[in-house]
Amino acid sequence: MRLAGKVALITGSGTGIGRATAQKMAAEGARVVVAELNAAAGEQTAQIITQAGGDAVFVRTDVTDPDSVQATIARCMDHYGALHILHNNAGGSTLADNTVVDAPIEEFWRVIKLDLFGTFLGCRFGIPALIQSGGGAVINMSSNLALMGIPGRDCYTAAKGGVAAMTRSMAVEFASQNVRVNAIAPSATMTERVRAMVAVNTGLGSLADSHLVGLIEPEDIANMAVFLGSDESRKVTGQVYPVDSGVTIS
Repeated sequence: MRLAGKVALITGSGTGIGRATAQKMAAEGARVVVAELNAAAGEQTAQIITQAGGDAVFVRTDVTDPDSVQATIARCMDHYGALHILHNNAGGSTLADNTVVDAPIEEFWRVIKLDLFGTFLGCRFGIPALIQSGGGAVINMSSNLALMGIPGRDCYTAAKGGVAAMTRSMAVEFASQNVRVNAIAPSATMTERVRAMVAVNTGLGSLADSHLVGLIEPEDIANMAVFLGSDESRKVTGQVYPVDSGVTIS
């Protein structure tokens, strides 16, 4: 299996992309730390994995709280003795986002704290654990909105653009310690949350038309995360990979 012998920690893995990635990595042989704020969802993800024959433990984690993130990394090291894959997946936008002129100030700070600062904290405490384990892979979550001009999403764009920039700088900073840092840049992915947003926002109704090879499912992002966490990508670092059904080129 592609991740045999590896330990993976995935934030925001109670639902959506995070859960799909946790299941996929476990199926590929990884032992998985389900780091999730919602205890019921996190426990369910861990249970799904163990019932399928995998190895997973749930740790309640608030990625915006330094003490919580540090405690989760420590729990991972205590429980499994290593960390090889850190997937900073937790994040998300809301319908409150808007232009820089019209967006609520509180929405800007909400998304910066969750998406950008949460990724910063994951790396701050997770990278030393990766180094202690002999090296490994950091997988951040950017967005296709960080790679192209999209109106009305200036809060989310700021956060995800920051993730992309931080990914590149950390790849340079930690390469000598055998830590690779890459990011995935999805377009809209059909999680339950996004499906609900599409259902109430008529402006998103033509979403499918902009996706050249169809809408993206959580499993599509999980497949890229497995690749970036595996030894197949051992010479890949500092890259931001669109998984966007061709949106950024269309």
